[in-house]
Amino acid sequence: MSDSFRLVALEAERFRALFDRTDEELAAMGARRMIVDDKPGFPCRVSLADGEVGETVILLSYLHHDVPTPYRGIGPIFVRQGVATAHPAVGEVPFMFRHRPLSVRAYDRDGMLVASDVVQGTELEAAILRLFEDPTTSYQHVHNAKPGCYNCLVERA
Repeated sequence: MSDSFRLVALEAERFRALFDRTDEELAAMGARRMIVDDKPGFPCRVSLADGEVGETVILLSYLHHDVPTPYRGIGPIFVRQGVATAHPAVGEVPFMFRHRPLSVRAYDRDGMLVASDVVQGTELEAAILRLFEDPTTSYQHVHNAKPGCYNCLVERA
């Protein structure tokens, strides 16, 4: 375990009201209510855990990199109903990341990409540490490599 980084989940409160909306209201926003029918397969960006079969999730588009650069990014995310925001310890990598191929993207303080890598989830910690060796790396994003979906922010600890 390393003491030089922390994974940051999305805040649960930001998404709670979505679960009170009708399916029609969600559709008008470009979102969908779904029932988890396979595990793994519905990684939650709030709990940083895969959804359990039978749970309700919302699939929505999320602006995960709100910067005035060509690297501004928006994409699909899953959020599980009724979960708390995960707060992994410094250097902790939740299991959700361990069993998928991941894309790790390093950005400078202006939101410009400085480096990236694609690794198996078991190699995530090493990739994060390697990308933080570059002093121009201010923060990183982790995405699922195959669908490209955003997972979380990685900060220096």
